[in-house]
Amino acid sequence: MLSKRIIPCLDIKDGKVVKGINFVGLREVGDPVELAKQYEAQNADEVVFLDITASHENRDIIADLISRAARELSIPLTVGGGIRTVDDFRRILAMGADKVAVNSAALTNPAIIAEASAEFGNQCVVSAIDAKSRPDGAAGWEVYVKGGRENTGVDLIEWVRQVAELGAGEILLTSMDKDGTRDGFDLPMLAAVCEAVNIPVIASGGCGDISSITELFENTNSDAALAASIFHYNEATVNEVKVELANHNIPVRRPRQLTTPLPSS
Repeated sequence: MLSKRIIPCLDIKDGKVVKGINFVGLREVGDPVELAKQYEAQNADEVVFLDITASHENRDIIADLISRAARELSIPLTVGGGIRTVDDFRRILAMGADKVAVNSAALTNPAIIAEASAEFGNQCVVSAIDAKSRPDGAAGWEVYVKGGRENTGVDLIEWVRQVAELGAGEILLTSMDKDGTRDGFDLPMLAAVCEAVNIPVIASGGCGDISSITELFENTNSDAALAASIFHYNEATVNEVKVELANHNIPVRRPRQLTTPLPSS
């Protein structure tokens, strides 16, 4: 079994890391690059920067952050938010990012995934997907765009199959129902997506504590866990998560054994 990755997520607005619930009620957390450096020191496998406003006036700010982070980090950096063209991929990768996550633009122009994959390699192309239970209560999930503001009506499972066929290297799947709630990942959604595709799936939305991550890997074939609050508010370090996962016989990269045990849950 491949090692599972632990990836801190930094949602960025106006140059600062923010956190909210169900994509709203945002509050400021700190400087993205400084937080990312802390997470690298904690043994994170990667970090993700998401420009959640992705507006034109913020583009220079996020560009500066990407360049700073690329200079100061040695772990992979994924950047998303406001990606509209293959040229956006080209500019962000030239700034030093390792991967680019595309969300809304891919729904409008799915060919962007195939074109970016052909030019840069599928390892650089992340399909970021925000999904939510159907509003009519029927089984399944639908895909949202524009920072979770607009329901496309597109079926989630059909869409993940399409992005995989187009050449996405991995899927970053956020459950809008779970985002910021801290009551656990959306296991049924993640299990269904993992079953539908053969590319790595990064789980996002709902992580409340270390047990949420253990439960994720014990019950789905997700390749990585994306989390924010648990790390931003110093409730656990990345390495503490890895040690606990290793204690549950879940393979992780380079867990550093702790000198004191984790508090019991």
